[in-house]
Amino acid sequence: MKTRSIHPTAIIDPDSEVGANVIVGAYSIIEAGVSVGDGSSIDSHAVLKKSTTLGKDVRIGHFCVVGGDPQHLSFDPDTPSGTSLGDGTRLGEGVTVHRSMYENGRTAIGRDCFLMGYSHVAHDCDVGDKTILANGALLGGHVSLGTDVFVGGGAGLHQFIRVGEGAMIGGLAEISADVPPQVTVSGRNRACGLNLVGLKRRGATRDERTELKECYREILMKTGNPTRRAKGIIDGSSPPKTSLGRSFVEFFLEGDRGFARSQSSR
Repeated sequence: MKTRSIHPTAIIDPDSEVGANVIVGAYSIIEAGVSVGDGSSIDSHAVLKKSTTLGKDVRIGHFCVVGGDPQHLSFDPDTPSGTSLGDGTRLGEGVTVHRSMYENGRTAIGRDCFLMGYSHVAHDCDVGDKTILANGALLGGHVSLGTDVFVGGGAGLHQFIRVGEGAMIGGLAEISADVPPQVTVSGRNRACGLNLVGLKRRGATRDERTELKECYREILMKTGNPTRRAKGIIDGSSPPKTSLGRSFVEFFLEGDRGFARSQSSR
């Protein structure tokens, strides 16, 4: 039984590893040091650059380039670094993902993610499991996305920012500040409330949602320093009781780019 289907026009370096039941389309290029997991498919005209690792059942769309050099003026192309995509992740057409700019570093995209057409992940990003980037979404270098994050079409995320798990970023948003977990953000760093639809879909309990609402009001809807308010909650007489509440509050104890805020707190 045929276990692999590789088009005769595809170019596959002998120093790469291609697993079982892999499909490689016409005119695709797989460079040295690439590892393609079982059951994956590479559409025509895609390029997997050196030291790229794909998990199992990964789908790479037409004209994608995975593992390209970072767009950084000081980068030395001889730097050994790589890119990894987790099991079940899918890339639409024309997606670009750049490798790390640091020696032995790695740009990492988790499991079961969906990067839609022409979205971009820059060097040294860390993208959590089950994250979705809609068409044309752009991540600058060193961006960290938690699990179950949704980034709307055409949104741009500044380098070095953090986005907490379960957050939802609206289309065409301009994000230059950290986005707390479970929060919906639109426009320029404007928090618009909790991502209640996403929370319900992921099975958050009523108690968890109630506590998150209380923490959101206390930290993001009042004037003053969010980090100081978060510390007050953690160290106070009634710290969060749920894991979602704790992770929300603890998010504000780190980072140096400030936080998306609600209109009422400005």
